[in-house]
Amino acid sequence: MAASCYAQWQQDVRLTDHSGVSATSYNNGRNIASNSGHVHAVWHDDRDGNWEIYYKHSSDNGINWEADRRLTNFQEYSYYPSIANYGTKVYVVWEDNRDFSSEIYFKYSTDNGSVWSPDIRLTNISSIKGFPVISVSDQVVNVFWNDNRDGNYEIYEKHSVDGGLTWGTDTRITNAPGNSGFVSTSLSGLFLYISWMDYRDGNYEIYFKRSTNIGVSWESDVRLSNNNASSVYPSISSSNQNVHVVWQDNRDMNNEIYYNRSTNGGANWSTDQRLTNDLRESKYPSVAASGDIIHLLWQDNRDYNDEIYYKRSTDNGLSWLSDFRLTNDTNESRYPSITLSGATVHILWTDYRYGNYEILYKRNPSGNSVKVNFINSILPSKFALYQNYPNPFNPVTKIRFDIPMDSRFEERAALRVRGNDNVVLKIYDVLGKEVATLVNEGLQPATYEVKWDASGFTSGLYFCRLESNGYSITRKMVLLK
Repeated sequence: MAASCYAQWQQDVRLTDHSGVSATSYNNGRNIASNSGHVHAVWHDDRDGNWEIYYKHSSDNGINWEADRRLTNFQEYSYYPSIANYGTKVYVVWEDNRDFSSEIYFKYSTDNGSVWSPDIRLTNISSIKGFPVISVSDQVVNVFWNDNRDGNYEIYEKHSVDGGLTWGTDTRITNAPGNSGFVSTSLSGLFLYISWMDYRDGNYEIYFKRSTNIGVSWESDVRLSNNNASSVYPSISSSNQNVHVVWQDNRDMNNEIYYNRSTNGGANWSTDQRLTNDLRESKYPSVAASGDIIHLLWQDNRDYNDEIYYKRSTDNGLSWLSDFRLTNDTNESRYPSITLSGATVHILWTDYRYGNYEILYKRNPSGNSVKVNFINSILPSKFALYQNYPNPFNPVTKIRFDIPMDSRFEERAALRVRGNDNVVLKIYDVLGKEVATLVNEGLQPATYEVKWDASGFTSGLYFCRLESNGYSITRKMVLLK
């Protein structure tokens, strides 16, 4: 199964091609976002003689890409962008020096990146601010960043409840004597999570904090790592009540990737788990979760140059498949970022194989396939797709279906020929556009069930369509958030 999944990774795609430097952020501010077949990439770029924010869009799930678009245009530096999307809305935040001090800026698009708002200045105070990250749920937008206005670096937050049109005040999230920085964020329903590296204990450790009302109020800081080494650069992802945090850790005398998880929304945590084990450096992890499937990406120089490596778990982090090398070149591949859209895994990174730093992209169209649960072996009498439950739902629903034995399966069984009937289960929006593929594989006659997590989708009417052996059935589903 691991070999089959890993074999589906497609070729590297060069997204930039010019003499300047194009680079992704190394602070786990995600540089790639996706939803319903649209993929959005953002990076900082010095092709214009100073650092500016650039953007690129694909409307066919990463197969083809539009031209680069320059989002900022000032003489001073704009860098370290982070991107998030919700439906057709795309949001970008970055660090900017146009005001002769580092400030946090923001802009948005409501039509999948075709038209963009003017730049919006989010901070206005004399301090050093940087490495912003962003999360979004419909009209609620949360931005976090590092800020030294209090004499040491703390985590600050600002949020909008109207899609970025107006903003609340700056809110200090951490309050400790050591520096707090390099925050990562994830949102699941009303639960908003952050993780960051913190020096309050005399060395860098990984901390966690949550809000159960999308940032209106916050609970206490929780220390996740506890050792005498340096635990840095966390990345966090969540799916329903499951929260996953990965980070870079040198407790083993070299940097390795470590992992911890919570299965109850961050109320309790398991013990640290070491995910890499080689003699050289594993750094800058990026994680993405969907149901029980967790995808991990990182930069690794076990091959004596920096390459991008990948591994995944299909049981909510209890066990992990083997490490898999995604890039293979004599030059550096660095600072990866990962996102999921339906069954597809999308990744973005910075690469030096062309003699200067460029942005590269890669995808696995079936790497996030939904787990098909076998219900029972009683042979169904007919082809059936049951109504999803619950319905309406928010954001997860279950879909059960029957695959009967037909003449073709009986013929194979009589001849003792191995082979299953290919089953396709897809989700479409109200316009008839495919937004997710839940099943696309051979299945034996039986009853099955899958889950659809619609966390990244907007409220509305959707259609579930089951196809196999020339038969098809469609059911209506209502996502109500």
